[in-house]
Amino acid sequence: MNTFAETWFFNQQWQPHRFQQDTWSAIANGRSGLLNAPTGYGKTFAVWFGVLQRYYRNEQRKRGVHCLWITPLRALSAEILQATRTVSDDLELDYRIGLRTGDTGAAERQRQKTSAPQALITTPESVHLLMASKGYGDYFSGLEFVVIDEWHELMGSKRGVLVELALSRLRTICPNLQVWGISATIGNLEEAMEILLGGRGKGTLVRASLKKDIHMETLLPDVLERFPWAGHLGTTMIDKVLPIIDAHQSTLLFTNTRSQAEIWYHRLLDAAPQLAGALAIHHGSLSDELRLWVEDALHRGILKAVVCTSSLDLGVDFRPVDCVVQIGSPKGVARFVQRAGRSGHRPGETSKIYFLPTHSLEIMEGAAIRYAVQHQLLEQRLPYVRSFDVLLQYMVTLAVSDGFRADELYNEIIRTHCFSSISRDEFDECLLMVTQGGRTLDTYEEFHKVVVENGLYKVTSKRVAMRHRLSIGAIVSDTMMRVKFLSGKYLGTIEEWFISRLQPGDTFWFSGRLLELVRVKDIQAIVRPAAGKKGAVPSWMGGRFPISDNFGAALRHTFTEIHRKSRHLPTELRYLQPLFAEQRRVSELPEEDELLVEYIHTRHGYHLFVYPFEGKLVHEGMAAVVAYRLSSIRKATFSIASNEYGFELLCDDPLPLDEALQTGLFSTEKLFDDIRSGINIREMARRKFRDIAGIAGLVFQGYPGKPMKTKHLQANSGLFFSVFEEYDSGNLLLRQAYDEVYDFQLEASRMHKAFERISTHRIVVQRPAQLTPFAFPVFAESFRERYSNEDWQTRLEKLKTQLEA
Repeated sequence: MNTFAETWFFNQQWQPHRFQQDTWSAIANGRSGLLNAPTGYGKTFAVWFGVLQRYYRNEQRKRGVHCLWITPLRALSAEILQATRTVSDDLELDYRIGLRTGDTGAAERQRQKTSAPQALITTPESVHLLMASKGYGDYFSGLEFVVIDEWHELMGSKRGVLVELALSRLRTICPNLQVWGISATIGNLEEAMEILLGGRGKGTLVRASLKKDIHMETLLPDVLERFPWAGHLGTTMIDKVLPIIDAHQSTLLFTNTRSQAEIWYHRLLDAAPQLAGALAIHHGSLSDELRLWVEDALHRGILKAVVCTSSLDLGVDFRPVDCVVQIGSPKGVARFVQRAGRSGHRPGETSKIYFLPTHSLEIMEGAAIRYAVQHQLLEQRLPYVRSFDVLLQYMVTLAVSDGFRADELYNEIIRTHCFSSISRDEFDECLLMVTQGGRTLDTYEEFHKVVVENGLYKVTSKRVAMRHRLSIGAIVSDTMMRVKFLSGKYLGTIEEWFISRLQPGDTFWFSGRLLELVRVKDIQAIVRPAAGKKGAVPSWMGGRFPISDNFGAALRHTFTEIHRKSRHLPTELRYLQPLFAEQRRVSELPEEDELLVEYIHTRHGYHLFVYPFEGKLVHEGMAAVVAYRLSSIRKATFSIASNEYGFELLCDDPLPLDEALQTGLFSTEKLFDDIRSGINIREMARRKFRDIAGIAGLVFQGYPGKPMKTKHLQANSGLFFSVFEEYDSGNLLLRQAYDEVYDFQLEASRMHKAFERISTHRIVVQRPAQLTPFAFPVFAESFRERYSNEDWQTRLEKLKTQLEA
């Protein structure tokens, strides 16, 4: 038994869980591994007491940092700091714990360097900043533990690559380093552990045999819309939400986008003015001051509700929260479970979550979620591989501090999962890029960042070192503008493209307030409070995400349940029977192993609707391929629309559908050739290259408070893209841009699986006389873009009335 844990748990009148004891035992035996347990059951203490026991068991304790605890969020870092310091205070331990994030002041950072705490809680970017400091090897020489919190969240991003590279160097400095990850349940836990441990022996996977009970209920509208469209229900169901807020101590209302959060916040206040002061908003573009206030108020139980985004997804413990509302599709099974776990954040408590669909077809997702959670259809996290932009940044980071030797560095990085497949020639090409700008930029002095002296690669220019330290990290976004009151009070950030569309005097919603734009100064949007109720709602780029493959499978499974006609049909599917009956009447309701295709002629043209239920991103790619294959038979121009359930091709002329089906319209044969021909991959890669160029250091993104404008970043990176295409077609960063488009934007492998699945299904072709309940929401997506002096909702209502007549 762990003596520190035994004492502390006894004082708290708690009994440790078996998974906590197993973790303490594994750590005591010098093992590394991954811990997986439900939220709210004490995962932090499972690892922390193991760290403390090892520290005090060692009679020859080294000075300096003993444990590095890496988290993806600053809010989570503060939570870990509070929990671990409580233990040290309660047990009167001389084990000091420090916090280092982007918010840590210069004076505190200097104190941490001269008098290092035993534990340092930090972020991946801050670890790399430490590695960009002279003498970092000595600073970490006494390190025994690295703990990666929320590893599943980091692993599926380039921030996970930063962690892999940091661990590869720390293992060289400290060969006996113990590494532990803490992860929510994902579909590839074993792989997640292997990536974390860098292939260094067999790790210990500790999985808690604890089941977190989730009570889920779908909120149903009073009237079923048989011709629904996305977003229509949403705020019309506020009257269903207010009693839920009233009945609970504290409720989190999760939205999928920041714009949706802003809309819901002010609509809730309009509907229930009494919530003023007890309702808050939380998303990633608000100022740290506002977000920290909301998090503190949640902890203290003084807020009745918070409208939030994924900014509150992760394991921060708000004990007063006893209810969650998911507004709109959760898109993924793991995300739904994660959000449900924000409520009932204590051992043995039930997590309570309500699902609020934003259109009629989305009601199906309630049944799909329940099925997916019951059958543990949790998604895998796809790790990044061959991220040369991060490797180039890392090379300069090491060169800025104490320098590196090529052979040693190559042998380190090929032990990581991300770079295990790179050849020595590719590594040498990376060296050439940081020393001479590669094969094409060697005449430009600014790309000669690293020099080689006696085999040591290092940065000697203070300007290069300063600019590099400002650029460390792998989070990219559009240029952000600071939103400030005339008084100077800072509210948060908003993307430049949105502000560029506004004129002084225009109003918009932000941080839950209606603001008037006074002027734009440098990268600041100066505002003042506005009267009235109308204003634009910001839409942040990249805020939307598609349904996952597992979630799509669960959705398709609902058709098996619908056709089974069981008396035990889920509530959601029973409620939708009139919609399904209408779909059957005018077209057909497909089985799980069928693909429904609807070909409809209206005054707008010839519509082809296809319903694979694979998610918006996959549908966009599939639509482009199908359009290309149709136009290969007969020249045609298409407009394309898609949603999570299907896609539409619209053409002025009749489509050669029968001929296309006979020649393999949904075949996997020559699929990747058709993807390349039917989709403007080059333009997608050009856009992707902007982010890659920024991470790799080809494009300097600006100084604090003075970032480079988006159009300049795009122009500069676009120039490099064109140069590489013409003169260096094998350039690693250029190849990476195309790979990332295929893997993450087009989800090409998932698209291939979708075509492969469809090739085994029966294709059901219907030619309805009018738009069907399935077709209407897809059609609404394209209808939204058409110009008219009437707003699109009014036009859709008129069309819906005609269909129902």
